[in-house]
Amino acid sequence: MSQFSKKLIVCLIVLPALVLGAPTTAEAEIIGTLSALQAAQREHDLETVSAALAGDEVRRQLAGWGVEPERVEARVAALTDEELRAMAERIDSMPAGAGVIEVLGIVFLVLLILELVGAIDIFKRFP
Repeated sequence: MSQFSKKLIVCLIVLPALVLGAPTTAEAEIIGTLSALQAAQREHDLETVSAALAGDEVRRQLAGWGVEPERVEARVAALTDEELRAMAERIDSMPAGAGVIEVLGIVFLVLLILELVGAIDIFKRFP
């Protein structure tokens, strides 16, 4: 074995050890209690609204209006925390077993507001 090949082998063994031993930096940030609670509240509200919109009757009515379920999910995800909270509160306050009409009304109002501010073009299809 030549001197060159011995040096090459040593370099190939030492180089990864040096790279693995190099210190890495990590950055961390303190998350406030309010931020954590708001994130948890948003997730809860999103689950509540998504569960209400996942009903068969709601999906049929939205399909009757010509609204694709993927678009509804995208719009619900794009709602602000306040809008999402208002929808979830309305859904939570509805009596059990009822509320399909109310959910549809809320969704219709949200879609109408988004249409009026120019965020979507859902109702342009209708004459």
